[in-house]
Amino acid sequence: MAAAVLLRGATPGRGGPAWRWRLSGTPRRRLAQGSGFPCGDPAGGAIWTCFRLDERALVRVRGPDAAPFLLGLLTNELPLPGPADGVAPPPVRAGYAHFLNVQGRTLYDVIVYGLQERAEEAAGFLLECDSSVLGALQKHLTLYKIRRKVAVEAHPELRVWAVLPSGPEAGGAAPLQEKAEAAAVLTRDPRTACMGWRLLTQQEGPALVPAGRLGHSGDYHQLRYQQGVPEGVRDLPPGVALPLESNLAFMNGVSFTKGCYIGQELTARTHHMGVIRKRLFPVRLSGPLPAGGISPGTPVLTESGQAAGKFRAGQGDVGLALLQSEKIKGPLHLRTSESDHVALTVSVPDWWPKATK
Repeated sequence: MAAAVLLRGATPGRGGPAWRWRLSGTPRRRLAQGSGFPCGDPAGGAIWTCFRLDERALVRVRGPDAAPFLLGLLTNELPLPGPADGVAPPPVRAGYAHFLNVQGRTLYDVIVYGLQERAEEAAGFLLECDSSVLGALQKHLTLYKIRRKVAVEAHPELRVWAVLPSGPEAGGAAPLQEKAEAAAVLTRDPRTACMGWRLLTQQEGPALVPAGRLGHSGDYHQLRYQQGVPEGVRDLPPGVALPLESNLAFMNGVSFTKGCYIGQELTARTHHMGVIRKRLFPVRLSGPLPAGGISPGTPVLTESGQAAGKFRAGQGDVGLALLQSEKIKGPLHLRTSESDHVALTVSVPDWWPKATK
């Protein structure tokens, strides 16, 4: 039976200590294209697969005013680092949130990491975002910085990895531990337990998991789509997506009790009215797919030809579609040409609140 053990070792090159995994006792197995992972606590899995996410980037926000500054822009409370024990650095905390425009539509989805390098310093933050909007997010932050004592800068030293269990073979394996080091941050994905862990590290390639396995990013995205987890500008088009229709509340990404933030009015009003007629649902496609895939915004139709929503984004035969909740149970399809149709099957993720199922 395999064992997943978290070890501390020397980082090749600069940066000091880092955290890595050693897996023993089970031969490597190829991760099947499109295979899913069990929902629940990732600590129950024996084999950890690491996916390097080159399409994700990091922005560092630090300074005495960093916390109040971000609170006025993000939909959620900040994940402040835990208390230090005097020996090890305080554990990292992560949270999920969106930046909104003044109309209440999503601009950027981010995972926020709360860090504290030294006990006497105020907490700083790393914002994980889609790499294609790295410059735009920096400009957005600078625009609202005004006279606050805040520094905003890209942080290319660390790369973003997703760490996911690929099998339940060793339920007794030691769980991963949240750590924040000079060269590595390891913490649970704050959106849902199904998405495992997030790792930020300077390490490269096989040195990350010397006896483990590296996964293909395509498998990671297929898992995301199967679980209905949007990420990045393809899934959440800036200025188009509405946060509650994008299931922000399901992913622990919004606080309805925090202070004001840009775009709060529409979000709060929609929440308190309790009427969300459309949502992003995970979908599976069946039938001959066009060579270039399904175009974003392609209408989703009912059997009688009525509009049910629009296809948002996907990979292979899985994706996300913004659909009217009342129409997801009947047969749905996409029209790819005058004569060709692609059937579309909608699912409701297990991790969503029961009231939505």
